[in-house]
Amino acid sequence: MALDGITLSMLKNELSEKLIGARIDKIHQPSKEELVISLRWNGGNGKILISASASAPRIHFTESSVDNPKNPPMFCMLMRKHLSGAKLVEIEQFGLERMLHLSFATYNEFGDPVIIKLAVEIMGRHSNIMLIGPDGKIIDAIKRVTADMSSVRQVMPGMTYVFPPAQNKMNTLDVDCMELVSRLKNGRDIPLSKALMENLDGVSPIVCREISDIVTGGFDTKAHDLSDGECEKLEACLEKIAESIKTGKASPYMVIEENGHPLDFTFIKVNQYGDAMEIRKFDSFSAMLDKFYSERSGADRMKQRSNDLFKFVVNLADRISRKLDVQRQELARSTERDILRVKGELIHANLWMLEKGMTSVVLENYYDNCKPIEVKLDPRLSPNQNAQHYFSEYRKADTAERMLRQFIEKGEAELSYIESVFDLLSRARTDDEVIAIREELVAQGYLKNHSKNNQKPVKLAPKEYLSSDGFKILCGRNNIQNDRLTFKDSRKNDIWLHTQKIHGSHTVIVTEGREVPETTIQQAAIVAAYNSKARESSLVPVDYTEIKNVKKPSGSAPGKAVYEHYKTAYVRPAQFENIFGNK
Repeated sequence: MALDGITLSMLKNELSEKLIGARIDKIHQPSKEELVISLRWNGGNGKILISASASAPRIHFTESSVDNPKNPPMFCMLMRKHLSGAKLVEIEQFGLERMLHLSFATYNEFGDPVIIKLAVEIMGRHSNIMLIGPDGKIIDAIKRVTADMSSVRQVMPGMTYVFPPAQNKMNTLDVDCMELVSRLKNGRDIPLSKALMENLDGVSPIVCREISDIVTGGFDTKAHDLSDGECEKLEACLEKIAESIKTGKASPYMVIEENGHPLDFTFIKVNQYGDAMEIRKFDSFSAMLDKFYSERSGADRMKQRSNDLFKFVVNLADRISRKLDVQRQELARSTERDILRVKGELIHANLWMLEKGMTSVVLENYYDNCKPIEVKLDPRLSPNQNAQHYFSEYRKADTAERMLRQFIEKGEAELSYIESVFDLLSRARTDDEVIAIREELVAQGYLKNHSKNNQKPVKLAPKEYLSSDGFKILCGRNNIQNDRLTFKDSRKNDIWLHTQKIHGSHTVIVTEGREVPETTIQQAAIVAAYNSKARESSLVPVDYTEIKNVKKPSGSAPGKAVYEHYKTAYVRPAQFENIFGNK
């Protein structure tokens, strides 16, 4: 799923067509390595997202709404200082290199017109976004690179901008096939797809695999073993790709897994997956990338912001699990307590043959067909005292078992609650959702309250959807909200849904006294499955019943509910986006 040089050239054309002459309106930095720039032009406006994330570097138009931090980072403030109101005059790509330079016309502090460039380099973990002054020197970068971090290329304020080291690759759109074949046959003895990646500029792994699939018939032959016929196919294939790019016939395609999750994208229609994957065509490269990255980037972005909370919840769950393991081991030992009682009674029955000072004795166990059993004795105690010692140990073990069962039951409930918090946190997509979960942990005594005294608790509305039959479907964002939605805000004839024995959000169909059609129940079940730990599963059981059949156990943790008189629907979470879009 790498953003290759050819796809970037398509994006550059899309951006240039709309943005040349546009002015910057707003600049935001929603996460450590991302920028969102709003621009306006005659007759329109839009946003571009630029990311230097190692896992998802890119630049494209975006329709996604992203929460911004309360206090903008320093790089964001610097961008606003130099580029607010600036006009975009040029977008450059150098060959098929994975970098774009956006040139902005603006004014310096003296009122003189200047050109400031924004260099966007899309190179995996070396991706970066740099602001370059009119003198060619770096004003600052979203990722500073010191000499300790790299001896090849440093990126620091005040340094002259230099291009990344060039790779010895051939331009895919203007390749000399005879030279390419020579390189392939004299290079490393590796499969053709990997050899193409090493020698061609502008293509990603999926494109190289597709070329190899076409040339070798799906066998990915070693590059050294290419036949003359396969070399001819390779030349024809590269010429066809170059022609489609140069004539503007290349189109954005996304590879989608069976569960509906995007797997990869490219600028050609691929056939290497056969019928195992869906290949979906998009109207624009920006729309494709915005769709591809929106879900995953939202999760990654929130994980960055809530990393401390994730660590706390994971460590807490681990601590509770270890404690439960110890208690279960103690319980297993305590269940052997009956043998202590038996030994005490056997001593009592044989007091006549025992005397003080004995260390052990073999007695007939009349509880087990008179089989002989060895009974250890304390030589310092009398026979009767030894019997009382065994009875005392039996009572301790009996009490321990009862207490341990209570502790284990309580610990399992606590672990289940913490796991539900982790599930909700992993699905949080806004700062307010994370803050609400943090407040919930404070209220439950797991975290200390470090917020200011005058800070009001976050108030969030449940997620809201509309079924195709016009019924409102509500879904809780955290455990506190789950309780409020189920036990306070809903009416007794509303329909309540929850994934069966799987952590997830409470979901409610607001009936308003109407009969609920089966289609609405199915769609609400999909909402419940999608907003649960089972989101990635192919088929999920969802129980549903009227609210009047749902109760909250006394003293239970937030989000806990028990229910009866229910039915079960089996649904596919992957259908969520087809019904409700990207909400």
